Amino acid sequence: MKALLALEDGRCFEGESFGAPGTRTGEICFNTSMTGYQEVLTDPSYRGQIVAMTCPQIGNYGINHHDAESHEPHVRGFVIEELSPVVSNWRSEESLDEYLKRWSIPGIQGIDTRALTKHLRTLGAMRAVVTNEVSSVAEAVQLAIDSPQMSGSDYVKEVTTKTAYTWDPDDTLSREWDIPSPSQNRAGGPDGAFHDLAPIKHHVVAYDFGIKRNILRRLRQQGFRVDVVPATATAEEVLAKNPDGVFLSNGPGDPAALGYIHTEINKLIGKKPIFAICLGHQILGHAYGGKTFKLKFGHRGGNQPVKDLRSGKVAITAQNHGFAIDPSSLPSNVEVTHINLNDGTVEGMRHRDEPVLSVQYHPEAAPGPNDAKYFFDEFTRMIEKGV
Repeated sequence: MKALLALEDGRCFEGESFGAPGTRTGEICFNTSMTGYQEVLTDPSYRGQIVAMTCPQIGNYGINHHDAESHEPHVRGFVIEELSPVVSNWRSEESLDEYLKRWSIPGIQGIDTRALTKHLRTLGAMRAVVTNEVSSVAEAVQLAIDSPQMSGSDYVKEVTTKTAYTWDPDDTLSREWDIPSPSQNRAGGPDGAFHDLAPIKHHVVAYDFGIKRNILRRLRQQGFRVDVVPATATAEEVLAKNPDGVFLSNGPGDPAALGYIHTEINKLIGKKPIFAICLGHQILGHAYGGKTFKLKFGHRGGNQPVKDLRSGKVAITAQNHGFAIDPSSLPSNVEVTHINLNDGTVEGMRHRDEPVLSVQYHPEAAPGPNDAKYFFDEFTRMIEKGV
């Protein structure tokens, strides 16, 4: 079946439909990861967006329930160059095509994703429509033009948990997965092998702005008991749980539109050690009194180079964001600790007087490299030392 990807500036790509029938609008963005399409689809940070993968063939290892980052996919549409005709992986439970059909998400394949990516890199992020119902290019373009802007959007309210809960109280969801290995005495079953979890040493409260499951797994693997609270939780409600630290998660949309969250996070600074990533990092910037701005086309993928200004070391990081903190808007008691080597934007901050740190990227690496996982150790040391 024929499908169209139409952009608000009039550019249109014709391809072949896969996934569900239908028409979906959203901001079009591209992700440069070579693997991890299931994690991308189920990352709540992509709420309201149509995602194009730059890797030329997608779907070769199928879909399985272990690798989902939330209970459902969040992308509005999925754009690829070629859907793999073969699904070959012992963990696969269904094909990508079947998965998108099940969740009513339209996909388009057979388009020139390199041309699309270069177009977005040159002209910037824009609204788009994926459709296998509309044949008129002009009509499809108008649908994109009429769709909501990403700037000013609050998608956090759509993805946050409705009630507070304790993550993995039975210690069954956080165990680190591995391939069975007799030489290392790891017993395996039909789902693979699992490492034993570290004993719980500290208690943290995690704000759910669109939190990924692998972040929760990493926190538990680090020795944290994690209580998750909605994005609407007040500082008083968080402090009433008397945690050893507070975690601010990733999430979708425009951080400037979340004033009701900025106010509560500001009340927590100086009360408890805080570690924030991605949207949580941007929210923290606003809580400091700073500002954010929209990037031309965002940072999405597992190959973003970040420099630690304190040590001079460079890490390759996994990222997914379309906004960044304006460093000139930050108060003098907040230090910029990391920058993106591609465009010089802020990638990390630390409060000079209080135990608060944040990074713009995803140290839990799902998908992506593990260069930055040491931040979970830093969070532990910060809690134990109070600095």
